[in-house]
Amino acid sequence: MRLPIIAGNWKMYKTVDETIELATSLKSLLKDVPDTEVEIVICPTFVNLQAAASVIKGSNIKLGAQNLYPKQEGAFTGEISPLMLRSVGCNYVIIGHSERRQYFKETNEFINSKVKIAIEYGITPIMCVGEKLEEREKGLTFDVVKDHVVNGLKDISKDKVAHVVIAYEPVWAIGTGKTATPQQAEEVHQFIRKLLADLYDEQTSQAIRIQYGGSVKPENIKELMACENIDGALVGGASLKADSFEQIVKFYK
Repeated sequence: MRLPIIAGNWKMYKTVDETIELATSLKSLLKDVPDTEVEIVICPTFVNLQAAASVIKGSNIKLGAQNLYPKQEGAFTGEISPLMLRSVGCNYVIIGHSERRQYFKETNEFINSKVKIAIEYGITPIMCVGEKLEEREKGLTFDVVKDHVVNGLKDISKDKVAHVVIAYEPVWAIGTGKTATPQQAEEVHQFIRKLLADLYDEQTSQAIRIQYGGSVKPENIKELMACENIDGALVGGASLKADSFEQIVKFYK
């Protein structure tokens, strides 16, 4: 049985004060969520990680970052290392988000190096994969997703890949209000799971959690989570409001 994981990607939102306010509200609203039902993660910006960590310390909410640079330290102005993330208490890190691929031209090779170093430093990578609208319309969804998964996990062993969370996020559904239907999402999640079985084995494939991301909201979370191969959600806009994120986390009720 895979433990569902709901992660909030706060993107480039919230000041320090706003981060403290939101994290405090979530800590109160979600304190009754059993860790046997769902794993909860919040991913603020780099400058707000310390503030969020101080609020959620000792709670059932885990801390994640939105990115990292694949080196322990060095002359990489403006970048943040896995060592730094670990030092502020990060358990998770989002890697290869479509916005990083689109705006910052991140390649599968670069993303693969980030996944590897996150694992090395004991941080669970949430590796994002997904197709653009024009790719879906051309019938290339599975080709694009396969490319992202295979090359993102290149040279990662079976024992290490068990520490990876994969997030399927169709780019056309991110921040657009459009959501893949549960059937569309499940079809791709099922494809990813079969692909993982081919790359590794069935047991490994069944153990890896695959999230859905793309305009997830309280209105569609139950239907998405009812799908066999959807193990959680990577939530964008709806994670910026305490009440909506609470409803998403409590999908099981």
